[in-house]
Amino acid sequence: MTRLTEIGESARNAVLEQVGRGVSRVQERTPLRHDVLETDDEFLVVFDAPGAAREDVQVRFVENTVEVRIDRFRDFYEAFEMRFPGRGLSLRGEAELPEDVLLRPAGSSPTLTGRGELHVRVPKDERGRSVAVQDEAESIELDPEPSPAGGPTDDEEAGAGGDTSVESDADFDERGGDDALDEDDVAPNGDDATRNGDDDESPRS
Repeated sequence: MTRLTEIGESARNAVLEQVGRGVSRVQERTPLRHDVLETDDEFLVVFDAPGAAREDVQVRFVENTVEVRIDRFRDFYEAFEMRFPGRGLSLRGEAELPEDVLLRPAGSSPTLTGRGELHVRVPKDERGRSVAVQDEAESIELDPEPSPAGGPTDDEEAGAGGDTSVESDADFDERGGDDALDEDDVAPNGDDATRNGDDDESPRS
């Protein structure tokens, strides 16, 4: 191989390496693609994690956000030289979950599959579930209707007895009247009788 050929090949390799590193940096700056799935009990976040091993993956929670970091390493292949390092080694990704849902990050379970996917299951907290709202008529017993204004209550009617009954004239006469006089109440000396007799006598001519 001539000197000129060696220089040309070296320049080509340098250009390929520079382009490859540029591509890898673009990949490192691009967030990992992900999907978010939900059931009544948990969320499932699926990240793309190609070429990652279990020890390369870090998962953490910040409020309601799942953050993933993957630090990959290139394997060494005997008798081969790197020409185009186009794969990013330090990858990042995050998935925001709904803020109105309480989560239990301590119960999460990240799993790296053989297809190059990272599955992160995040259970929901039961304390954050909604409750049914009842109508006022169903939850509050209404008070009984009040008596009409000025009218007697049930207790007053029950305790009144016969106090409100009206006597007839015959009953009054038979009883002798409410204010019947005793003998001691009659004026002495027969004044009443004299007056009655005087009243009955007609004037003499």
